Amino acid sequence: MKSLPIINGSPIRSDLLSGLPPCGSTVAERPLPMTAKEAKQRGWDEIDIVFVTGDAYVDHPSFAMAILGRVLEAAGFRIGIVSQPDWQSCEDWRRFGRPRLFYAISAGNMDSMINHYTAGRKVRNDDAYSPGGKIGTRPDRATLSYCHRAREAYKGVPVIAGGVEASLRRLAHYDYWGDNVRKSILLDSKADLVAFGMGEDAIVEIARRLDQGESVKDLRDMRGIAYVAGASETPPEDAITLPSFEEVFSDKTAFAEATRIIHNETNPLNARRLVQYHGNQAVVVNPPPLPITQDSMDRIYGLPYTRKSHPSYREPIPAFEMIKNSVTIMRGCFGGCTFCSITAHQGRVIQSRSQKSILGELQELGADPKFKGTVSDIGGPTANMYQMQCSRPEVEAVCRRQSCVHPKVCKLLGTDHGPLIQLMRDSRNVPGVKKVLVASGIRMDLARLSPTYIKELAEHHVGGLLKVAPEHSDPGVLNYMRKPSGDDFEAFTEQFNKSSKKAGKKQYLVPYYIASHPGSDLDAMIDLAVFLKRNGYRPDQVQDFIPAPLDVATTMYYTGLDPFTKKPIFTARKLRDRKMQRALMQFFKPANYFEVRQALQETGRHDLIGDGCDCLIPSRPPKEALIQRRKNANAAVKGEYVHTIPNGNKSKKRNKKQSRNTTSKGYRPERKETKRP
Repeated sequence: MKSLPIINGSPIRSDLLSGLPPCGSTVAERPLPMTAKEAKQRGWDEIDIVFVTGDAYVDHPSFAMAILGRVLEAAGFRIGIVSQPDWQSCEDWRRFGRPRLFYAISAGNMDSMINHYTAGRKVRNDDAYSPGGKIGTRPDRATLSYCHRAREAYKGVPVIAGGVEASLRRLAHYDYWGDNVRKSILLDSKADLVAFGMGEDAIVEIARRLDQGESVKDLRDMRGIAYVAGASETPPEDAITLPSFEEVFSDKTAFAEATRIIHNETNPLNARRLVQYHGNQAVVVNPPPLPITQDSMDRIYGLPYTRKSHPSYREPIPAFEMIKNSVTIMRGCFGGCTFCSITAHQGRVIQSRSQKSILGELQELGADPKFKGTVSDIGGPTANMYQMQCSRPEVEAVCRRQSCVHPKVCKLLGTDHGPLIQLMRDSRNVPGVKKVLVASGIRMDLARLSPTYIKELAEHHVGGLLKVAPEHSDPGVLNYMRKPSGDDFEAFTEQFNKSSKKAGKKQYLVPYYIASHPGSDLDAMIDLAVFLKRNGYRPDQVQDFIPAPLDVATTMYYTGLDPFTKKPIFTARKLRDRKMQRALMQFFKPANYFEVRQALQETGRHDLIGDGCDCLIPSRPPKEALIQRRKNANAAVKGEYVHTIPNGNKSKKRNKKQSRNTTSKGYRPERKETKRP
């Protein structure tokens, strides 16, 4: 087995994509083919790589299938896109015939389970990545179905899984929707490899090496690759052995320990291989991919995209409508928030485009006759981390810190907003561009270090409302989140309001908060509700914590332990408790009256019920609350909530008799409505 490169000294960035031909800022005339007919129109009688995705095909650099497809095209390969296929048969996988090199499988820009279900495990009403926002266009756990159909379509064709879903499930993981620990997605999907993290380097290297005659097993030496070593194979000797699947399945402390090790091995400059046994099979995870160079970033975003959805679609794609006039300036995040998957997927090393590349894309937008003059966003995972790097590369190469900004901003972190400020100023002078907004999240602790940045932001780049994410007000919860203290939000608010007033503009912050995050109990949420009332915030949208695979906060939720200290943490696991926490963030809505009152009564906070200035709800329920409670009571007994009864083909007479028997299994005393006050 080939050994991975040993990284010493200064950080190394991957420049594999520098081998691609130089790309200008040009608009493509046509998208990549989605049918055999479109492939023949290009003169192709064979497809090298068939890319299967759970999203609608949008040829825009905010969508993974567009970036990876165009990168492969620039490397000289012929690509076919199979978007949102019918997974009930393998016919869509045969659309282009047998792929010469491999199938590339992705569930889409989101984990398919998060795409389908809310935090309350209810089916979502729409899918932003589907035409018309329609649901049901991809299966649950889409990676599994797509890989199985690829195997069925053509035996012997390598199957490479990637994307967010496969990346975050590459090892044994907690699955919120099944409320259990699942095996590595490699074992369930039968994929040959999982390419985790950002995939441009990996997919080009895989294509080139398979094209040169190497086997899929030869690719096991690559960075950013996970694979299964069979019972007769010996895993690499240099790997760290994680607690096995059997151990993490049965022992929550072992699960927490596995999480600690995994997240300590995420710095690509010093990460080591990991091995996790599943019975007699070993899942091997190589070190993460290296961050790519600025030149490679420019080449990726300078490739010719049509910047449109595929012409076969007759309905708009909501996610595309939201970002079609946005420009990505960087990727990665060193925040390390425990509830966020961005650092785990994109990496904590910031990778930025050059100003020339970004301004070129803005010029392209400005020259489009259909463009109305407003750039909806220039940003990335975080709006104000552009070109920020560690000032001591030799320290960065050995650092295993989980966050560069928590518990406080690292003194070695370069926090200069100068390049970003200059970019913002130059963007305003691009012909055809009237307004450039910043819609990506602002890291407030960094922004406060640059009054000039806040001034520029308030004067020129806010469309009345600016989204920020303090997430909570309780110091303990914020510490579990790896977020700055509430004082930081208040100080930023003061600076922003002063700058807005000086600019003569009425602008407001829209703070985002999370309910039911590990560590957050009813007392913490009540304090947050009081804070919101005192400051006049009435959030229209609230976030419920969703335990996504691989996140540190997910381990806290499942195990009740901090994986780094093994100390116990309170978690709101019952649906009833989660509903009360959510309701407290919108205490002002009559529909939430009874949940808020129940929370206040259970915690002894009767002082917040009444007409006082700090009271969250009145002493008597408003009429709207009573009406809503009746609606909820009626909905609770509708047919769609009744579980299927085994042996349901028995006589109707017997079923009716059972329905009258209040001592049957379907009877739940807690459903009895309490007396109204």
